[in-house]
Amino acid sequence: MKAYLPTWLHAWLGEITLLLQVLAIVAGALVLRWLVRLLIKRLDRRYDLPVEIVVSARRITGFLIGFGALLMILERFGVSGSVLWTAFTGFAAVAAIAFFAAWSVLTNLFCAFLILITRPFRLLDHIELVESGDKPGLRGRVVDMNLIYVTLEEAHPAGGDSVLRVPNSLFFQRATRRWRGEPVPQPAPAAADAGGDRPSAPPSGGGGSAINFP
Repeated sequence: MKAYLPTWLHAWLGEITLLLQVLAIVAGALVLRWLVRLLIKRLDRRYDLPVEIVVSARRITGFLIGFGALLMILERFGVSGSVLWTAFTGFAAVAAIAFFAAWSVLTNLFCAFLILITRPFRLLDHIELVESGDKPGLRGRVVDMNLIYVTLEEAHPAGGDSVLRVPNSLFFQRATRRWRGEPVPQPAPAAADAGGDRPSAPPSGGGGSAINFP
């Protein structure tokens, strides 16, 4: 075929061949898409499929055919399909992680604004995040509130205290108990007797340790 072409076209023969291959891939993708849509239309007429299934099938098959055609075109330009797929999956994973992290931060920021507006509790209030009817939740005195966390101060029967930082979004996922004054102190767990009985009081507070309030 090269012998039948003019001499000035010999230098462009590679580019012309590549262009023809790309056009053939695009034309084949369009024809395949038309055939698939025709098949979906016939199946819809025969079995009376729901509209949601028909629309979803058209979109999914159109995306798959277009994505496959794009991979074939890039392969003609020297781009490896495996390299492109690895880069795409890596980018998707990083984007998903970044979106999840940003969503968590934005959720806590918005919940901080709601706490400021609704005022379910205030500084120095004694509160408890109710876990369930028979289990003690996270308890403490509110000593600090910022855009991300609410800091609760815990006092332990054995001595010493600790702080518990609770994300703001958690206050809108559980019920919050608030005392007008100081709550009844939680008793320390009794030592096990010789018979190996369990302690008389279950542990309370964050981290599974029993606490009371000053």
